[in-house]
Amino acid sequence: MLGTDPRDPGVRARVGYLPGELALEGREKASEYLAFLGRVRGGVPAARIAGLAERLEADLSVPMGKLSKGNKQKVGLIQAFMHEPEFLILDEPTGGLDPLVQQEFLAMVREVRAAGRTVLMSSHVLAEVEDVADRVGIVRAGRLVAVEEVAALKEKAVRRLELHFDAPVPPEAFADLPGVRDLRINGASLSCTLDGRPDALIKAAARFTVVHLASAEPDLEEIFLAYYSENDEEGRHARAAV
Repeated sequence: MLGTDPRDPGVRARVGYLPGELALEGREKASEYLAFLGRVRGGVPAARIAGLAERLEADLSVPMGKLSKGNKQKVGLIQAFMHEPEFLILDEPTGGLDPLVQQEFLAMVREVRAAGRTVLMSSHVLAEVEDVADRVGIVRAGRLVAVEEVAALKEKAVRRLELHFDAPVPPEAFADLPGVRDLRINGASLSCTLDGRPDALIKAAARFTVVHLASAEPDLEEIFLAYYSENDEEGRHARAAV
């Protein structure tokens, strides 16, 4: 980690970590807990902690054992960000946060990224991953099945396309195009499923007068599900072959 042994305490001081389940108990106030962590990490200015608490609307005067789930999550985010680590590891970081605080958290992630530091974020909220990520890794059964830039993943994704022409078009003009399947032509209307780049389809359509084109842009959730169903299909074939 960061070029050295992750068991090295010096490396841990350069990492911010938020676990999926954050256990905060006892009568100690959240402010006292964060001040203690700040001292352990070599000194975090009180103003830095207060600024993060204000951004996340966190009440640090509440005893740890009485914090709501949302406030526990806010305290967890503050302790992960407050020492400005080189590497942030965040497991389901927006759980329990209201939408406005979620947006503020995503702004914090973008600031870290803009500063040249790294964030590794695990999330089932794929819209927020798409919003802040440079690259996306898809995990299937404990293994990475893809690590791609968001744009590259979208390029590989399946999307639905509809084209409308000013007159009926011959089906043979669109037969056997690479990446095109589920092709349906009804007079002057064409619909299909497109895998990858639309170049061949666009060139075929350009021979006619297109009056309307509609494309359903895939999001990361659809891409994620496509990888899962693809792997399930491969698994069925493998079991059938045994």
